[in-house]
Amino acid sequence: MKTLGKTFFLNLVFLSTLFLSILFVHNVFGQTCGNVDECQKLIGEYQNQITKLQGQANTLSNQIAQFNAQITLTSLKIKQTEEKIALLGGRINQLEISLDDLTKAFASRAVETYKLARSGSTVFLLLTSSNLNEVVSRFHYLQVVQKEDGNFLQRLQTAQVTYKSQKTDQEELQAELAKQKANLDSQKKAKALLLAATKNDERKYQSLLASAQAEYAAILGIIAGKGVETEVGKVSEGQRIASVIQGGSCNSSGAHLHFIVREGSSALNPFDYLKSGIDYENCSGSSCGSSDGDTFNPSGSWNWPISPRIKFSQGFGSTWATRNTWVARIYTFHNGIDINSSNSEVKAVKGGTLYHGTYGVGCLLKYVRVDHDDSNLDTLYLHVNY
Repeated sequence: MKTLGKTFFLNLVFLSTLFLSILFVHNVFGQTCGNVDECQKLIGEYQNQITKLQGQANTLSNQIAQFNAQITLTSLKIKQTEEKIALLGGRINQLEISLDDLTKAFASRAVETYKLARSGSTVFLLLTSSNLNEVVSRFHYLQVVQKEDGNFLQRLQTAQVTYKSQKTDQEELQAELAKQKANLDSQKKAKALLLAATKNDERKYQSLLASAQAEYAAILGIIAGKGVETEVGKVSEGQRIASVIQGGSCNSSGAHLHFIVREGSSALNPFDYLKSGIDYENCSGSSCGSSDGDTFNPSGSWNWPISPRIKFSQGFGSTWATRNTWVARIYTFHNGIDINSSNSEVKAVKGGTLYHGTYGVGCLLKYVRVDHDDSNLDTLYLHVNY
């Protein structure tokens, strides 16, 4: 009995010391390291710098400075996340080792406690004790042991929960790191695209801005019903109504159909109406086929206004272009989708009344509109000939 009690208390001391070491490891690694702090300080400085740049004159040099600051900011965030992952990895490794030791020790302790509990039965105590005081003393000793076992089991379960939580945090940080690296790649490509378009020439940059501003104003005017329109007559679903201008057109340097779904004076997401399963190429990101492009997720029942294969160059709402390029100086919400095809023919997505329209903004932006017969919706088709 004395040997059994000595063994038990040695195990108790060992396990208590081991559990305290786990807490020490958790607290040490839980502290924010100097490198992470330094990254956070620099992140704050660059965020302030970007805010100041955004409030300054809209010049090419300012835009390049913004790109450079944003690229540095994202690089700092990547470094900070990598530091956090490294610290968390060390913490998880320590927990794995400690939990393994704890589990083995607890299994050993459970065996000892079981033996002690069997020897603590009332009959056994009465038969092996010399007097009633020894019976009471050994009975209380057994109660203390069982209570300590319960406390230890609770601490072990807490350590297991902590380990699972740390593993979840690690997975979330890994996902965040992948997103940050993708953002950095997009920012670098957006800067390269701007330099390629402007040849680092301030006049070309200002010309781009002016054209984009004029086009955006015209589109807003058309959506608001301020275009000059002429009624053509009834058209049926799938009937040819126009053709996409191949090449530059009014304030647009590239061929595309700007397709808008309108209700009243509000633009709706075309993907809610156009059918899925269409053959397409996604060129809405930093390059055609890149993984950073806008989501292509049509889910409606309408046929498309142009024939596949669809070349998709910008989505609806917040887009890659509005988040990463200089067009954010002009607009932050894209009110239609930009698409094109090797076949320039444009067809009505639904039957209704056809209108030819123009909007003057230094040049005449041509469009057609179909007022749908079966709903209060109409569709607008911009950058077309008729």
